[in-house]
Amino acid sequence: MKPDLAPRFRAEHLTIRRGARTIVSDANLALNAGELTVLAGPNGAGKTTLARAMAGLIPCEGRITIDGTALTAMSARERASALAYLPQGHEFHWPMSVAHIVALGREPHADPFSRTSTDDRAAIVRAMEATSTDYLADRIVTTLSGGERARVALARALATDAPVLIADEPIASLDGRHQLMIMGLLRDIAHRGAAVLAIIHDLMLAARFADRVILLDQGRIVANDEPILALTAERIAQIFNISVHRVETPDGPLLLPSRPL
Repeated sequence: MKPDLAPRFRAEHLTIRRGARTIVSDANLALNAGELTVLAGPNGAGKTTLARAMAGLIPCEGRITIDGTALTAMSARERASALAYLPQGHEFHWPMSVAHIVALGREPHADPFSRTSTDDRAAIVRAMEATSTDYLADRIVTTLSGGERARVALARALATDAPVLIADEPIASLDGRHQLMIMGLLRDIAHRGAAVLAIIHDLMLAARFADRVILLDQGRIVANDEPILALTAERIAQIFNISVHRVETPDGPLLLPSRPL
């Protein structure tokens, strides 16, 4: 059962510019504890740029708060403990073991003069079991497939145990089984009390798993609602230029694309 929803993360009037060009304009959104929010939109809409600004990685106009504290007022350590960010297409360049990579997610909580704590070890094990990477613990990360590396990157983010998680295309390189597994995992993490934002392109998975859908088009938020209200056939046609049919199933709604417009 989901906990009572409460805003944990707020972004107010975010505007992001590159030189004279405005990439995202006056974005206002909240991520609630207990809720999986999906951010979707066509290519070039500004989704990754918005996510990076929300994580404090690029400059922007506006205000970002986590539990009422401005992101700009937090130290790097405080920010890393409060918000975990999973970038798109993350690559590992050092030949480290998977267990070591996932353990890096505990750095915000670590005392530099002490060994890994019991809590740290438990968080690492939970993250690896949740992402089905525990059997890869001793493998060198650079030898893994793209899908395996994507799950290791998510495990590292989960090991942080941050109350806010922003994941940019966490299922992009995964097969169908693991896409369903990871979307279900993100929803479960949210329903246990975290505020989770995931950028995905698959509107069918957004309709099935999300508690809330935010649609971004040409740098502007054009919908921010529960999936049945955000993902209407008319809005999808307008934004994505495709025709869809909605089919209700015991496992949730399916949005089936029928033709381009």
